[in-house]
Amino acid sequence: MNQSAQKNFPVTWDQFHRDSRALAWRLQGLGPFDAVVAIARGGLVPATIVARELNIRVVESVAVKSYDHKNQGEIRVLKAVSPEILEKDRTGRVLIVDDLVDTGNTARAVREMLPNAHFATVYAKPKGRDLVDSFITEVSQDTWIFFPWDLDVAYVPPISGGTD
Repeated sequence: MNQSAQKNFPVTWDQFHRDSRALAWRLQGLGPFDAVVAIARGGLVPATIVARELNIRVVESVAVKSYDHKNQGEIRVLKAVSPEILEKDRTGRVLIVDDLVDTGNTARAVREMLPNAHFATVYAKPKGRDLVDSFITEVSQDTWIFFPWDLDVAYVPPISGGTD
C-alpha cells in the first residue's frame, strides 16, 4: 500500500485493549462459543482478550500471510486449523478473531476453512466489512492502522504540516 496517499491511524495498547474488550461485550450474547481461532499474528492479542472475557478455554490459531507492512500479495496458509477445531466448526460455536479486515483476502481464506464460524474483528475497512459478522470500529479503506506492536514513542509533526 502506498503510505504517502493514505491516512495513518495509530492505536495505543490502552485503546486496543478497550476496543478488544468492547468486541467481547458485543459477542457475549451471541455464544456460547466452544473455541476461539486467532488469525496470527494480528488476531492473537484480541483473541486472547476475547477468550478471557468470554471464558473460552480452547484457543487455536491459523497463520495466513497476505501482506507485509507495504504490499498486498497472494494468500499463503502457513499454519492450518487443527482437525479438532474443524470438527467443532460444524456446530457453529467457533469464533474467529482478527485485529482487522482490510481487503477481505485473509477473511475469505479463513472463512473457507471454517464456514460456520462467527467471524469478529476489532477494526474493519469497507472492502472487507461484509465478510465479518461483528466488528467494533470501521475505518476508511485508505487508512493504515499502526497497531501498538508496530509503534515506538516518537515526535509526530502536526497534521497541517506546519511547525509547532
